[in-house]
Amino acid sequence: MAFAYYITARHQLEAGSGPSGGSGAEEALRRKVREAFAAGVDYVQVREKDLPGKRLAGLVEDLQALPEQAVSHRPLHLLVNGRLDVAIGCGADGVHLPSDCLPLAEVKARAGSAALVGISCHSDEEVAQAGREGASYVLFGPVFETPSKPNGKPLGVPLLREICRRSFAPVFALGGVTRNNAESCIRAGAVGVAGIRLFQEAPHLAELARYLHAL
Repeated sequence: MAFAYYITARHQLEAGSGPSGGSGAEEALRRKVREAFAAGVDYVQVREKDLPGKRLAGLVEDLQALPEQAVSHRPLHLLVNGRLDVAIGCGADGVHLPSDCLPLAEVKARAGSAALVGISCHSDEEVAQAGREGASYVLFGPVFETPSKPNGKPLGVPLLREICRRSFAPVFALGGVTRNNAESCIRAGAVGVAGIRLFQEAPHLAELARYLHAL
């Protein structure tokens, strides 16, 4: 059973908020995250790097109760990108770190044993280090070509398979993942798939989540 991991990007939502991406985009994001958890998406990472701390905290506070409200037989998790202080202060389930973050072990010590601490990795060496330092999971990519990384060379399913075979931490496939190629990632050993467009542009999120869970 594969896991579904949605990474938010409010500026890509149809918010009717104009180019500034103000409160309208944030409200659209709230609706999308509510829909995602109601559909049974397992992980939602709030990745809104341009939001000032106070607005980000307000957004996460609004979202942190949604997993408990959703009717699901699977645990649902809300994560915050890069801001451990916001994650802890707002009661989120954990934090997701970029590959060039502070030492992961230090973040884990500050977060506490119950918190999830994931990290982005782009090479075999980064995945190995994340495993040694006790990452809760890694996002590995880009596996396929993706518009968000136009200059990034796809790492491919064969390398994903080798990464999954050797990694001490659970591996999510990231980058250009679609409904059509998700199964190849799971067959390669990934515990799940992660993405922005995969979930934000899905016409039927609940059906997509059921499909991914069945892989």
